[in-house]
Amino acid sequence: MTSRISLPSWRPGATRDRLLEFLDAVRSVPETDRVAYFDNDGTLWCERPRYVQLEFFLEALRRRVGTDPSVGERPEFAAALSGDPDRVGEVGLERIALALAGLFEGVTPEEFAADARAFMATATHSTLGRPMRTLVYQPMLELIAELRRLSFTVGIVTGGGTEFVRAVSEDLYGVPAELVVGTLIAYDFGRDGSGRPGLRRTGRILGAANEGPAKVANIQTQLGRRPIMAAGNSGGDREMLEWATATDRPHLALLVDHDDAEREYSYAGHAETLTEAEPITRTASRLGWSVVSIANDWGTVFPR
Repeated sequence: MTSRISLPSWRPGATRDRLLEFLDAVRSVPETDRVAYFDNDGTLWCERPRYVQLEFFLEALRRRVGTDPSVGERPEFAAALSGDPDRVGEVGLERIALALAGLFEGVTPEEFAADARAFMATATHSTLGRPMRTLVYQPMLELIAELRRLSFTVGIVTGGGTEFVRAVSEDLYGVPAELVVGTLIAYDFGRDGSGRPGLRRTGRILGAANEGPAKVANIQTQLGRRPIMAAGNSGGDREMLEWATATDRPHLALLVDHDDAEREYSYAGHAETLTEAEPITRTASRLGWSVVSIANDWGTVFPR
């Protein structure tokens, strides 16, 4: 049965074997319960040296500063534009992210989605020199394809902004917008001069950032189906991965370990808005999760 499974970018070894075992075992699970959720940043696409969504907002900020230089004097914006990690750390990434989101206050959902797609269509990665849209992980695309072949529902549960990921998820991963859960921006309902109703973005976050326990709670409130497989790369994914394995059915928790400085980056994944009790790789080892070594388990990192 497992011979039919195609994961050409996954090198032979313990991690691939465990994937094959899971993909074979889930045939015993009713199709309605075959659900898998993937984190996005660092799990499905490259998140270094800066998050893709942060690059999108920084481009918007530079355009705004080009027409009104005084905008760049705001502490959050000045830190973001400096590119200095120490200055960013002093202000706080969460505070900076909220300020950047405010650049699109008053914009309709459709306008924001169009801007996000336009960015992804033209942006180039600052150090890898590849189009941003090609920085998805080929092995993960293959895994998603196999899950779909087995009638899995595949969703994305990200700490990033929901609307940005929804704008590009269908094109990049084949995941429809309604299966994306992320950090939510609040909308205001109103009418234009002719009385036509519509929505406009605000600068407010709805609830908490979608990391840690919030991921599990938001899966339930927004999707209503718990996973038997989950994949992540940081402490912000811990509770989601734990939840996926808290079942007597076949299950799988995948943790992506970024240990390949030659083909991508080498760093320890960490949560942006949470304090972690221990490194996530140590948690994975203790709880028996599958740790994906980019250096050792992936023959190909990005699509060719």
